[in-house]
Amino acid sequence: MNKHVILGAAAAVLMGTMAHAEDPVDGLWKTQPGDTGGYLHVSIGPCGSAVCGTIDSAFSANGDQNVNYEHLGKQMIWDMVPEGSGKYGGGKIWDPESDKTYASKMTLSGSTLEVKGCVAGGLVCRGQDWTRIR
Repeated sequence: MNKHVILGAAAAVLMGTMAHAEDPVDGLWKTQPGDTGGYLHVSIGPCGSAVCGTIDSAFSANGDQNVNYEHLGKQMIWDMVPEGSGKYGGGKIWDPESDKTYASKMTLSGSTLEVKGCVAGGLVCRGQDWTRIR
């Protein structure tokens, strides 16, 4: 009987770990168009105990994919920590258009991810709403 209890407990721990392995924000996201009208697809997923995002693909204003985009595969979001209720904070975001890095926070609501870059200790923030692709 003890063998079954131990196996059951081990299975429960494993199932709990698997249930938390994928964060609700994990997936592929389309950014809003930048100054030139182009946009990116950003792949968001786990990196240690945090969430990170990497540039997956780039598109021109007319929707043509730019396979030669110089920042493909570059990390754009890192150290984003889940805070509960769809909120994430404590991370950084890199803006490829300005080549600047900002303190960042995100809020997930359905298939929309509000991503903000902040300065002045988080008092001044600008953001975009990204749309889930998958």
